[in-house]
Amino acid sequence: MTEPAQPAGPAERAGLNGPTGPADRQAPPSSPPPERDPHHLSRRSTLVLVGAFLAIVAAAVLSLVHLPYAILSPGPAYNTLGSLEGHRLITVSGAPTYPTKGALDFTTVGVSGGPQYPVNTWDVLEAALDPNRDVYDAKLFFPEGVTTTQVEEESAAEMSGSQQEAIAVALKALGKPVTEHVVISGVSDDAPSKALLRAGDQIRTVDGKPVTGPATVRDGVQAHQPGEGVELGLRRGGRDLTVTALTRDVQGRATVGILLGVTFDFPFSVKINVGPDIGGPSAGTMFALGIYDTLTPGDLTGGARIAGTGTVDTSGAVGPIGGIRQKLVGAREAGARWFLAPASNCDEVVGHVPSGLRVVRVASFEEALKSVQDIAAQQGDGLPTCTR
Repeated sequence: MTEPAQPAGPAERAGLNGPTGPADRQAPPSSPPPERDPHHLSRRSTLVLVGAFLAIVAAAVLSLVHLPYAILSPGPAYNTLGSLEGHRLITVSGAPTYPTKGALDFTTVGVSGGPQYPVNTWDVLEAALDPNRDVYDAKLFFPEGVTTTQVEEESAAEMSGSQQEAIAVALKALGKPVTEHVVISGVSDDAPSKALLRAGDQIRTVDGKPVTGPATVRDGVQAHQPGEGVELGLRRGGRDLTVTALTRDVQGRATVGILLGVTFDFPFSVKINVGPDIGGPSAGTMFALGIYDTLTPGDLTGGARIAGTGTVDTSGAVGPIGGIRQKLVGAREAGARWFLAPASNCDEVVGHVPSGLRVVRVASFEEALKSVQDIAAQQGDGLPTCTR
């Protein structure tokens, strides 16, 4: 007897338990995905590349934009008792010299900017983020109407003058006879009375008043209004003459377009050799100390490394300088633990002394000399420092 067919259960109806049935029919195969073009960039990659390209272009443009700024950076320190490029910084002929120890470093500042060495946006941004560098208006270092060559010539003349004054100060402190002469070390091409003035001329009077130093000449000229004439008493080639030089306006001051130098009659030869790349008058105090040490028996420093800065005139006064913050950093990087700073720079010193460096305030060569002697005797703790 044939068993009646049983109704299909849910599983059979779904076609999951048997080989046949409507559910066993295979679905038509789906279309394969298209192959990716290996040279095709995604939208995100394209945006990244475009952004990078624009950044490169912007960086290139910013590097080409020259800005009217000057950047001051710490420069190297040089031992006045040592050598530079194989030559002694201080050499003496015609007088006995003595061995020295320790160091009397003069410090320097690197200056970038100006018409010949312009800085770009990146240079300025980097300097602004560096606490050891400062950014200034380039006109402070490269005045309008003055070429880079003229700035370099003036800097070289200042260095030469500072060396001569340092020699004079040291020899006077040793009781040696010194005679001073103010001379024209250079005449600008655009000086109003260029034809009347020559490099090497001694300036003996200004408007009839005797010249006792470069400041006498500057003060005498600047007592006039720009465009007026100033009477200069000169000595040239062994004869005396008087000329009336016209003044011109440079940043509101009257000048005659000359560079001043100082020459002296010394009892023996003293030379300072720093090469052509270092200029300015700020090493005068340290030069004078180095010369004094070279010409006196014993070790002035006691073997200590002492750095410093400051102009010095023939009266022995220590004057202010620029870039004191950078010089403090340069001194410490050179290994100095003591720094002689002009008293007139103290406001810039406070709060910017590197760790491990002790600053001593000095206002004269006499004070600087005594400070070095005290440091050598290990009695430097009581020396005056810069305060607010």
